[in-house]
Amino acid sequence: MNVLILGSGGREHAIGWKIAQSNLLSQLYIAPGNAGTKEVGTNLDLNPTDFPALKETILSKNIELVVVGPEDPLVKGVSDFILNNDELKNTLVIGPEKYAAQLEGSKEFAKEFMYRHNIPTAAYKSFTVKNLEEGYNFLETLKAPYVLKADGLAAGKGVLILNNLAEAKQELKEMLTEQKFGEASSKVVIEEFLTGIELSCFVLTDGKSYVTLPSAKDYKRIGEEDKGLNTGGMGAVSPVPFLSDELMQQIDAKVIKPTINGFQKDNINYVGFVFIGLIYDKGEVKVIEYNCRMGDPETEVVIPRLESDFLELLIAAGKKELAGKTVKFKNESACTVMLVSGGYPEAYEKGKEIFGTETVSESIVFHAGTKEENGKVVTNGGRVIAITSFGEDFKEALKQSYNSIEKICFEKMNYRTDIGFDL
Repeated sequence: MNVLILGSGGREHAIGWKIAQSNLLSQLYIAPGNAGTKEVGTNLDLNPTDFPALKETILSKNIELVVVGPEDPLVKGVSDFILNNDELKNTLVIGPEKYAAQLEGSKEFAKEFMYRHNIPTAAYKSFTVKNLEEGYNFLETLKAPYVLKADGLAAGKGVLILNNLAEAKQELKEMLTEQKFGEASSKVVIEEFLTGIELSCFVLTDGKSYVTLPSAKDYKRIGEEDKGLNTGGMGAVSPVPFLSDELMQQIDAKVIKPTINGFQKDNINYVGFVFIGLIYDKGEVKVIEYNCRMGDPETEVVIPRLESDFLELLIAAGKKELAGKTVKFKNESACTVMLVSGGYPEAYEKGKEIFGTETVSESIVFHAGTKEENGKVVTNGGRVIAITSFGEDFKEALKQSYNSIEKICFEKMNYRTDIGFDL
């Protein structure tokens, strides 16, 4: 089978790395890919949201399966485009249709879905510039800290957690009246703050049946001990050490099954990944958010732990034949540490030459923001490389990742040295 992965990050490199191990694969293409994905397949100079060019590529390369990595093409309707085009009707797609992708594309849509299907989550209200004063009043009914979420996509940076009421009111005003996060914050969801420890569950579904992939916990803040600005993710651990069989059964019963059943009740055509962000406190879990694709850097620890043929599972999902399928994964822990550009998540420079990745043998090197330029591999983004290792537990795995990082360097390279500090 010929497969096309859309995207250019560490998530897409990890997905491609695993698909490339399948005997069912004929040719693997990644669009646009990065300096690492070219080692597992063929990179294509294609923008994932350029739908006419995508159609031409699917036809010319005889693509039978498209795996959509990032959220932007999904929210813009890439799956609908492929599935509703007569010339592409035989192409399988892993990624929900545009309406379903609102689970990630609109915080309000997701909250309404959770309330409708009795899925545990934080209390909330939505506001626009027209009812800004009501937003101020709602903030006054809550206790600090205050959670403000841009309704739309903001590249993982549209969530603010503030301890001061006056500051929360000012940020709400900036989000709505000055469009601090662009169009994404034309509507803002204000939530009650949930205390506890975060974790993530990942499900592959054909809309009716599903398989649950390994759990993970990622670290979003740029600074040690989860301080500083939010990023796209600085590292991740899998499995989550405190996730017992009993807690997993609770998550399945109270969150995963009601979510999949909700798709059917609402006639939502959902084929692909459901990334469920959870918070655990005092024996109970609540949903923080849904994402309609795999997470990054969580993919870099979840996918390497799979022992099952990943491509076989993806084909089954695309054909809506997941019923009866099971997933096997390693008992070992996996941990990844993200190497980022100096200055990230604020202003940073690109084009810094990367040295030493070829010397790493005890870890897996997943490229994220990289490209090849004049025969050299250089930085091409804020998050540059993820270093993933295995171990008997997360501490052993992390130790190996940090040992491997010592072999790699680029100008102003930065990373967190405390991934897993709260476990």
